[in-house]
Formats: sequence, structure tokens, C-alpha cells
Amino acid sequence: MRTDVIELNGFIVFAHRGASGHEPENTLRSFKRALELGASWIETDVYAVEHELVVIHDDRLERTTNGTGYVMERSLEYLRSLDAGKGERIPFLRELFELVGGRVGINVELKGPNTAKPLAKLIEELLANRTLTRDQLLVSSFNHRELRKFHELMQEIRIGALIVRIPLFYARFAEKLGAWSVHVSSEFINRRFVADAHRRGLKVYVYTVNDRETLLGMRALGVDGVFTNYPELADELAAG
Repeated sequence: MRTDVIELNGFIVFAHRGASGHEPENTLRSFKRALELGASWIETDVYAVEHELVVIHDDRLERTTNGTGYVMERSLEYLRSLDAGKGERIPFLRELFELVGGRVGINVELKGPNTAKPLAKLIEELLANRTLTRDQLLVSSFNHRELRKFHELMQEIRIGALIVRIPLFYARFAEKLGAWSVHVSSEFINRRFVADAHRRGLKVYVYTVNDRETLLGMRALGVDGVFTNYPELADELAAG
């Protein structure tokens, strides 16, 4: 198991919804491409439908599939019948874990309501089967109430608090939440916020960085990692 790249140490480049700059986002095809491009961490999004965690970002289906309507208002059978791009189906989260097989870390973002409990149940199963380790997981969300629920169920799993704009008291909210990291938009991140988060023992990950100039700018700010649609962007770090 490649624990040298799985650990959340050093500067991390997360494959945002897989290699979504090359393949249909949040599909097994996109995740496979991310692995091929050498990603050490993959980021994905989940909703809970009929007690199953499905991998999709939007609350509606139109942008990423040939379906219509809200994800939460459709049956699991309907969702699995859709084309999510290039003939791909909307995956189950467990299928992503099977594909990865412990080779890289996975950041699961809780998108829909009532996702904390089924995710905790799935993780317990995977840990028991030694499919992965705790260090290979990071659970995040903009919904801090749902994130707190997950943290109460599985305190041993790291959590990341997602925000867009910088709060008045910087990263204090994430510290109070018991977060490992705080995830911020590249449009609003600044050096003061990074310093405040680090003083509180938090990692700072920035989304979504898709070009070399922005990547190097984020590195100069002192952030701990970025989310990108192009995982090969990690090669730019070595090139300087």
C-alpha cells in the first residue's frame, strides 16, 4: 500500500471529481484516468438515495447526465439507468472504493442530506475488511451540521470544513467543529487566513486550481494543497 502518497502530509493535489478536465466528472472513467495520471488523492461527491451512496455533484441531473429532475426525487433504478457521459453510469461510492483498492486517498464530500450515517456505515465495513485505512480518508462538506453528525459517529476519521468566502473570525469555526482541514475558494483565499488556520493546527486546501500560475500562487501563499480537474498539474510542482 502506497502510504507515502496517501498520508495527508506535504503539498497535496486532489483530483477533483477524478480527472474531470479530461473525462466525465465523478464517473469511474474519470477516476481511472486520475489514477493513470498519478493522482495521490481523489475527491468526489455523494448523495444518499434509497440507503445507497451515489456519486454525483449537482442536486439536479441535467448538467452531468441525460436525466432530468432532482437527484433526491428520483429512484435508484432511474439514476443507474442514466448516461453520465461517454456511456458511463452514475457510480455507487462503494464502486469507487473497489476501483481504488487502497492505492490512493479519497476525500468524500457530503452533498445531500442524511449522508453522514450511511457513509459512516460504509467506512466501518471497509475498515473491518481492511479495504482501506483511516489515513486514506477525508470527509468534507459545506453542510457543517451534516459534517458534525459524521464526526460524532466517527471521530477517528478526519473532516474538512468547506467554505467559499473568508469568515469574520477566519478559521475559528473549523477549529470549533473539530476539523482537520478547511477548504476555501481560490478566489477568496489570502495569507492572513492561511496563517490563522495554521496557528489553529488546521490544513488549508484550495479549490479549484486548473492552471500552473494559480497553482504556484497558492503554493506561495503557504496552503497545504489544491483541488484540480487536471491531476497532472502536480508535475508542475516538481518543475517549479
